[in-house]
Amino acid sequence: MSQRRYTYFISDLHLGAKYLKNPRDYEQRVVDWLGMIKDDAKELYMLGDVLDYWYEYKTVVPRGYIRFFGALASLADAGVKIYWFIGNHDIWLFDYLRDEIGVIVIDGYLVKDIEGKRFFLSHGDGVGRLKPSFRMMRAIFRNKICQKLYSGIHPRWTIPFALSWSCSSRNFSEEIPVVDNPDDEPLVQFAREYSATHPDIDYFVFGHRHVILDHNISNHCHVIILGDWIHHFSFARFDGESMEMYKYVQEFNKIVSI
Repeated sequence: MSQRRYTYFISDLHLGAKYLKNPRDYEQRVVDWLGMIKDDAKELYMLGDVLDYWYEYKTVVPRGYIRFFGALASLADAGVKIYWFIGNHDIWLFDYLRDEIGVIVIDGYLVKDIEGKRFFLSHGDGVGRLKPSFRMMRAIFRNKICQKLYSGIHPRWTIPFALSWSCSSRNFSEEIPVVDNPDDEPLVQFAREYSATHPDIDYFVFGHRHVILDHNISNHCHVIILGDWIHHFSFARFDGESMEMYKYVQEFNKIVSI
């Protein structure tokens, strides 16, 4: 029996996005990667925007993602603990996947000790200085009354609208985002401020920004931004001693260090 010794972090898969040219191929890439880590993973942290849009109704759920959900279920059945952080695209994740697969749904951030290191984990959309317009939109989307009213609209109208809005708000297929100066990155600035009053944090791990970053803000503290699975196909792996960033190469079913 193989030894489970790694903790994995991944974010911003945006499965189901309309701007993906071959959505099934993107999903299969993720499924293949999940299959590859199945035997050595202890925990999997998915830090938000796993799906480009998701809304659970009381008795029905959106179509699609069957292979992906099946791969997650296979990991969970094998004993891998799976955490799914709510992002700004998969906000309306309620109890379906929790009950059916056993994923642990996190809304907000989580501070947790992993193998003796202290982690601050968040999608990244709700930390730091937020624009008033984004703060208001975020509050509306999470409002229970607004959710109840939205649930009353037939999915034939809401799902196409939501996917079109997501596609028009930002087209990730047109450019690959990069970080020119890490100190100007908002999540790095947040981490510095938070670390000043919480010096015990060893790793800040975020998604949301679609960039790859591993930046030291002190002798022992790193800020990790996980990239995405639109361009980078990137993830982080923690072995109990150090955190490393990798890219998954589907053609050879292997990973390469970034």
